[in-house]
Amino acid sequence: MAATPLMNEFPELAHLTREDLEDILDDPAYFQSIFHSLPQVKELYQAQAELGMANEAIARANLSLQDRLYELRTETKEAFDNAKSMESRWKDLEREQREVYQRFNPQFLLLRLRHATTAQDDASEALASSFVQSSPSPSSGNDASDVDEFIREFRELRKVYHKRLMWGDRWASGQVSWEDD
Repeated sequence: MAATPLMNEFPELAHLTREDLEDILDDPAYFQSIFHSLPQVKELYQAQAELGMANEAIARANLSLQDRLYELRTETKEAFDNAKSMESRWKDLEREQREVYQRFNPQFLLLRLRHATTAQDDASEALASSFVQSSPSPSSGNDASDVDEFIREFRELRKVYHKRLMWGDRWASGQVSWEDD
């Protein structure tokens, strides 16, 4: 029998007659038996089986790690949630801290001093107006103890007012310095 491209490609079929080759094409069971007896096919199936077993071994190893992976996932989620909660709490604490420290901010303290100075001036003026209105005429005369009491109170109020005014002026002129710790 002459060498054909089929015989060159598949030397395993060289021993078969033309009738056997036609039977292979006509009978699927015969084709399957010849096909599965070829060494290349046997090697292919062997490689496929080995890969399948390796894949199953990897799958078993992965499954054995599955519970630990779920535990780690849960722990990681809890740690992440805790970190987010702490981050939120941190922002709240920073805001609270700024609000608390604002009361000690030099600009805020100067503002409070100016408001207190104005309030002190208003208080002393209100005391003076009250005293003047309580004495309807000079002839009726105020009791000397009332006058002494008024002078003592008015003087104290004005002393505090002028101290605050001087502190505010010194502050405004830069004679007061703050040291930040």
